[in-house]
Amino acid sequence: MSGVALITGGQQGIGLGIARALVGAGFRVALAAERGADAPEVAAALAELGSQASYFTHDIRNIDAAPALLDGVTARLGPVTTLVSNAGVPARLRGDMLALTPENFDHVMNINLRGGFFLAQQVARRMLQAPPGPYRALIFITSVSAAMASVERAEYCISKAGAAMMTQLFALRLAGEGIGVFEIRPGIIATDMTAGVREAYTQRITGGLVPAGRWGEPADIGAVVVPMATGQMAFANGAAVPVDGGLSLARL
Repeated sequence: MSGVALITGGQQGIGLGIARALVGAGFRVALAAERGADAPEVAAALAELGSQASYFTHDIRNIDAAPALLDGVTARLGPVTTLVSNAGVPARLRGDMLALTPENFDHVMNINLRGGFFLAQQVARRMLQAPPGPYRALIFITSVSAAMASVERAEYCISKAGAAMMTQLFALRLAGEGIGVFEIRPGIIATDMTAGVREAYTQRITGGLVPAGRWGEPADIGAVVVPMATGQMAFANGAAVPVDGGLSLARL
């Protein structure tokens, strides 16, 4: 066994692609999301991943519940050796940033930034207290929007830019402890979140928006997570890796 990976939002989309890759690499995986365990996508994910996967209902906005989540994972699978901070939401409404409401701003920040920070804080504390064992890593899934401004979804871009800085801060704090901290910036990935813009983005991708000429897949993200989680990138602590088919290069 390579260790225990906690993946927020791991029951679908990018998170499930990451879970598949980590199970394939020998990890036990804990999937955490606010949906109940009887949700269809949760049942489907657990059936696919098999005995190496467990599910935990957790609302990342409730930072006071983080210790109980980690206690539950530890009791069932063992101490978390890899956190994949993947849970995230898009802007509720796309539109003029001058019309953005505090409620919609806070909704995105509480999930994409505040919740992610305080869960990672709890995981890092426990990693520092644990006896020597498998390689330990924190992996933050952000977005190409961390560095590419989009005024019609300002709150999303701000949250991802903040998460990018969060990665750097955790890397500085934990590198000396042998804990790897990494950021992955997905581009246009085929998930339920992007299903509504599938046709529009397909036209733009084939028109040259993405130099690779195709949609990204959750498996593309999972393939990058594995070497980060297993220590193969240990001396690249703090690295931000775009997984976007060249999108961010083309837009610069």
